[in-house]
Amino acid sequence: MTEQEPVRPAVRRVVSLVPSLTEAVAATAPGLLVGATDWCTHPADLDVVRIGGTKNPDTAAVAALAPDLVIANEEENRAPDLADLRAAGLRVLVTEVRSLPQAFAELHRVLVDGCGLRRPGWLDAAESAWRDLPPVRTDEQDGPRPDGHDNVRAPASRDVPDDVPADGPQHVHPGGSAPAAGLRLRAVVPIWRRPWMALGRETFAGDLLARLGIDHVLAGHDERYPRFDPAGLPAPDLVVLPDEPYRFTADDGPESFPGLPAALVSGRHLTWYGPSLVEAPAVLGAALRGARTYPAPPAGGRRPRRTRGPGGTGPGA
Repeated sequence: MTEQEPVRPAVRRVVSLVPSLTEAVAATAPGLLVGATDWCTHPADLDVVRIGGTKNPDTAAVAALAPDLVIANEEENRAPDLADLRAAGLRVLVTEVRSLPQAFAELHRVLVDGCGLRRPGWLDAAESAWRDLPPVRTDEQDGPRPDGHDNVRAPASRDVPDDVPADGPQHVHPGGSAPAAGLRLRAVVPIWRRPWMALGRETFAGDLLARLGIDHVLAGHDERYPRFDPAGLPAPDLVVLPDEPYRFTADDGPESFPGLPAALVSGRHLTWYGPSLVEAPAVLGAALRGARTYPAPPAGGRRPRRTRGPGGTGPGA
């Protein structure tokens, strides 16, 4: 007779330390959430106890809520805080998300395995939305485009996820309008300034962009979020500027990349994994196709517009 695992009690109280996981639970079973971070902004009407930031949660306040489950992320939350929660006798489920397939698997683990919920319809819809993307060519394109611009050569195949198919959609070119179908572009994707930091290796946001035909130029860097000098980049075709964790805008960011088309994109759709993934391909695709050059702002016209510090750069940041 084999020894059976003890049956876990039903999950009725959840504290989320990750904004995107907060939205995922709220969209699936809103009554479960009893606590969330100050940065959990979706859904907008979320009415739960706030327990501090993602990097500095009030662990005593979390314990006082007596949750059946605390959900966290290995990049978004600090190991010492999670250790304190476990020492208080709390069950802590920690996710790791560095690609779109991993995000889908972790969402299932949190919602179905962790919370004991039925698999939500929005998760199936999100998988379908990304599975049904027009495929993207990864072969090099020689010669001029029909619009007169030279084609952008595709990056090495190691920069492209294995499950991105070949032969595809339309994207911006260095002049800012749509090129012939299926051409891949190279971009720098800053996530902070002062100092400048960008997407590097093995990031969820980088994987999403690759599936939309955009390969970021620092994908081979040793660090996941390296510092960089805008003047020393390896010839990108455009700059992709999200509005979080640093809130880049038309007058705060593009001026540092003169002559380079800039795509201002939703940070939530680029870095959050949750219900926003359903509409992310359309939202991000439209923003990328809308990339354009911006005039330099008047002297002294740019002001810092931050959301969180550069530590909150992972998924759901």
